[in-house]
Amino acid sequence: MPGDKKHVMYVWFDALVNYISCLGWPEHKNKFKDFWPGIQIAGKDNLRHQASMWQTMLFSAGLPRSKQIFIHGFITANGQKMSKSLGNVVNPIELAEKYSADALRYYLLREISPSEDGDFTLEKFEQRYNADLAGGLGNLVSRVITMASKRDLYLKAFNFKNIGLRKKIKNAEIKIDKNLKYFKYNEAIKEIWELISWCDKYINENKPWEEKKGSEKIILNLLFVLENISRLLSPFLQTLHKGLKIC
Repeated sequence: MPGDKKHVMYVWFDALVNYISCLGWPEHKNKFKDFWPGIQIAGKDNLRHQASMWQTMLFSAGLPRSKQIFIHGFITANGQKMSKSLGNVVNPIELAEKYSADALRYYLLREISPSEDGDFTLEKFEQRYNADLAGGLGNLVSRVITMASKRDLYLKAFNFKNIGLRKKIKNAEIKIDKNLKYFKYNEAIKEIWELISWCDKYINENKPWEEKKGSEKIILNLLFVLENISRLLSPFLQTLHKGLKIC
């Protein structure tokens, strides 16, 4: 900065205006007001630009400052910073094409701490994919849908109610909302997986595949919880939610 050798002015500071120009400012003020002020999300190396420079620019333009600024950590590869020279850059498009965008999004939200650095390896990704998505969730969906299909229970599921299970779902929702409020996506997902674990235990204890009295209600209970699991997972696994509209 001329006159102050200790200060650096970044030539791309004007790019920050894109945050509001893409919302129609200054020509379309009504559209702009529908979305701004908003929450800023950026990497930890952008803290100064987001919290100081950009807020000063907004102030000088007479505009509301950002509602909140959330600064996240870096994603490393095998404990090292990703670098083209090291050749350890992970291509997210290739991973999404092979495993789906849902699977990649799930891993990043489940495994990477929102506020600290997190590590990515293909081995860790595939382990989580197989254990949680293919094994845990995928296995549960397959078991419940198979049992429900054999008994043709889908129509009954539309009007099925269980007050005790509704309370259980509500308690999970409260914990999830609290975690999301503080950007703790990984903790929110863990709460949903508690419901999946409950379903697995419920199946093993009650053996609804057996032809006995009360099995139909057990399966309806599982359908009810599974529908709510898909709803709670919808921000993280959008494709799954669309395919699990049970009741």
